Amino acid sequence: MRFVPSFVFLLIALASVHVVNAQVLVVELKDTITSASADIVSEALESARLGNAQALVITLNTPGGGLDDTRKILEHIDASPVPVIGYVYPKGATAWSAGTLILLGSDVAAMAPNTIIGSAQPVQITSEGLKPITEEKIVNAVVALAQEKAKQHGRNVTAAGDFVTENLNLDAEQAKDVNVTEVVSPSIEDLLTKVDGMKVKGRVLKTAGEPFSYYSPSARLLILNVLSNPILAALLLLIGIYSLVFGLTSPGFGAEIFGVISISLGLIGLGFSVNIAAIFLIAVGMALLLFELHISTFGLIGVAGIVCVVLGSILLVPMGYPGMYSIQFQTTMLISLLAPAIVFGVFLAFAVYKMMLIRMKKPVIGEDIVGDIAETIDDLSPGKTGYARYHGEYWMAKSEEHIEAKKKVVIIGKDGPVLIVRESK
Repeated sequence: MRFVPSFVFLLIALASVHVVNAQVLVVELKDTITSASADIVSEALESARLGNAQALVITLNTPGGGLDDTRKILEHIDASPVPVIGYVYPKGATAWSAGTLILLGSDVAAMAPNTIIGSAQPVQITSEGLKPITEEKIVNAVVALAQEKAKQHGRNVTAAGDFVTENLNLDAEQAKDVNVTEVVSPSIEDLLTKVDGMKVKGRVLKTAGEPFSYYSPSARLLILNVLSNPILAALLLLIGIYSLVFGLTSPGFGAEIFGVISISLGLIGLGFSVNIAAIFLIAVGMALLLFELHISTFGLIGVAGIVCVVLGSILLVPMGYPGMYSIQFQTTMLISLLAPAIVFGVFLAFAVYKMMLIRMKKPVIGEDIVGDIAETIDDLSPGKTGYARYHGEYWMAKSEEHIEAKKKVVIIGKDGPVLIVRESK
């Protein structure tokens, strides 16, 4: 079982926040801005703080995302002592809608050549596609947020409002000319040279020529980032519902279990409480493991249970804040949750292996077994057959004398598939 601690520590390495020693940390925000994006930024800021990084660069290449998630990212930026450089990158990238708001809220705003920002009018998803929101209460709230962030960092307040009300779009040179951004730079290396010497959050940036590294989110956030994709989350929920209905109407093993797992993952992606869903997955996994112990399903239910426990454990164990939760605490949590599943998995693999050996074993019918010893399972008497165990297999047996159960017997013959035995003296 030496591989069990190694496996657990491997999960720790995948799931934990990596504290880097590079002077500049870079985190990528690609695709749609979701709740996982906010957690990734929070993790990266904490890692940069613990590593005493000069700055965190957030590269933006996004069509937009949720307003609440965008606000959380802006709150994380404001609350952190680490200077944040928003950077629309690489060449040809866009930071529309939520991406524009994040750029406005960054301590330093930069764009690569041939990139675009703007089109920040809020929209809603309908059956007909994306539909602009024109309700004044919502629009005015987004305008106020954009303008306040621009004002906070000494940028063009009017342009910030036009991004929302007029769907204004600007390229890198235009954005710098109208004082929406401070820097136009083709690469991260060049960007760090150009921002060197700027005073941000009470410190002077010393980034010219400094090394940088990309931040890798924990396994927990990588999973959440995939699940939080709106299209995938909706598909998981839809597939899960149909699988559950099919499984319940056509009893069997597989469809209903897949349905429960799929619905759980879909709810997480749509914003359902991660902790509650994780606990539910662990509970379902434990139930499936217990079910496998009582009713053999050739390992199918057991494998599903192990998958549920592992997924639930990764989502439940708090890995996002190394300053708050020690490695020892995280290790203890993972061991307590995963060890039973790992042990059961080993037992299940062994049981399936032995079962396959028995299935592939050649039958002993026809071999010379006269004189071999067997053991009765049931009482035997003249005219009454019962079971006997021979070489680990159950055989029908009969005898011309009364023999009690659990007695050693000698095989004296065979009548087709039925053993003829007498009690061993």
